[in-house]
Amino acid sequence: MTIDSNAAIPFPAPDTFRERLGSLLPEFDAVDWVKSTGSTNKDLGDLARTMGGASDTTPAATWPRLLGAHLQTAGKGRAARPWHNAAGECLMFSCGFAPKIGTGELPGLAPALGIASCLALRNVLTPLLGTRAAHHLTLKWPNDLQWKSAKLAGILVETAPSVKPQQPLLVIGMGLNLSGAAALSADLNRPVADLSQILVGHAVDPIALVATLAQAWQRTLHDYAAKGYAAFAPRYQEVDGLLGEHVDVIDQGKLLHTGVACGTDSIGRLKIETASGILPILVGDVSIRPRTPTRSSPTRDA
Repeated sequence: MTIDSNAAIPFPAPDTFRERLGSLLPEFDAVDWVKSTGSTNKDLGDLARTMGGASDTTPAATWPRLLGAHLQTAGKGRAARPWHNAAGECLMFSCGFAPKIGTGELPGLAPALGIASCLALRNVLTPLLGTRAAHHLTLKWPNDLQWKSAKLAGILVETAPSVKPQQPLLVIGMGLNLSGAAALSADLNRPVADLSQILVGHAVDPIALVATLAQAWQRTLHDYAAKGYAAFAPRYQEVDGLLGEHVDVIDQGKLLHTGVACGTDSIGRLKIETASGILPILVGDVSIRPRTPTRSSPTRDA
């Protein structure tokens, strides 16, 4: 089976997602996939509050869990921005975990999950496209996946209360575009990518893709609990989609800093080279600022 650049990736029914993911993820306590919901992240967060999280006697009795939906009517990304989606055009799912990670250790987790997700998807793409093409998939700090300069997927990491206040439950959600990017790019007035554009002439199994990412997240939390962001810092260089780019750091609509991105520090903060030196950035939305064209250099897309 092949797909062309205008074709949607075949999308199984919710029951098929549920059954196959259950067999692919035996280490997950519960797996579900529904036709429609408001937000899978919110659903798992609400469940955590209802069930009270883990306990000392049953440290992971109900976690990890996976919940996916063909359609999310109230999905959101970072900074509570709505996630545009249509049934069958986007993989939308969340996983809830009860890792032994303290609240003070959380800041570097978002880029660590971004690194793991990017590398996991590259492993899927490489046999189909080759190593060089697969490396067009990069990470925009902290956890957006982009194909060249177009956004392919977003990851949202949220906490939920547990019986151990200093070790919250974590809910990790992803929206990964499968098709419809051309219309979405026009609607949002910014470049958006999808897998049907990338995998011309090749097939991909969306259910196996979900399982691959869920397992990558589970391994990431295990490694992060043991070593923190230090376990991921060297790999950030492999996927860094901002290196050398002029960026603006914006928080709540206010421009905080501007400079050139130059990697991350030992705890996962983005480093920005400014006129006054290197600044570590922990919060804020990072946006690419187009370089100013000059007569001696061509215009560069950002």
